[in-house]
Amino acid sequence: MRRRQFLHSLAATAVLAAGVQAPAFATVEVAGVKFDDSVTVAGKELKLNGAGLRTKVIFKVYAAGLYLAEKKTTVPDVLAATGPRRVSITMLREVSSDDFGKSFMEGMSSNTDKAERTRILPQTMKFGEVFAQIQTLKKGDQMLLDWLPGEGTQCYLNGKKLGDSMPDVAFYNAVLRIWLGDKPVDSSLKPALLGER
Repeated sequence: MRRRQFLHSLAATAVLAAGVQAPAFATVEVAGVKFDDSVTVAGKELKLNGAGLRTKVIFKVYAAGLYLAEKKTTVPDVLAATGPRRVSITMLREVSSDDFGKSFMEGMSSNTDKAERTRILPQTMKFGEVFAQIQTLKKGDQMLLDWLPGEGTQCYLNGKKLGDSMPDVAFYNAVLRIWLGDKPVDSSLKPALLGER
């Protein structure tokens, strides 16, 4: 055992002497918000597909990152991805939950057809109840929107689970279309989440 420790010590000294650094945990920074290069969701490692900034008029509203099991560059591929997925949102300014929820609902409505809206209506209403639990989203708050296979869409605020999961993957994809649909809430955020820049 002592010999093994000695060899580990010797190897570490050799690495340091050669000037080689141990790999650091990579991050991507957007408007001061750091996104880890990978996260673990439902026991599976997900990679940062892309991250960007949501602005409204001239204001920075939030930084968002999309995590998938494998990098995807097209919307159909993102929507068809199997396994867990995550959208991470960090607020850059204070927004009332009413305004945030309204913006979410408008984004979903603009990017889904009537039949799909009808299909996911019960889950959309449950999602609205999630926002009703929060009065204000403050600068620095982190919201996670996870797709957990076998469970559904789960929302977290600052690590705290909000509401029940919503089981239909069509609902999660409708949420993703807020940013990735034909009428995204921010036209510069869509290519950023798809890793185009």
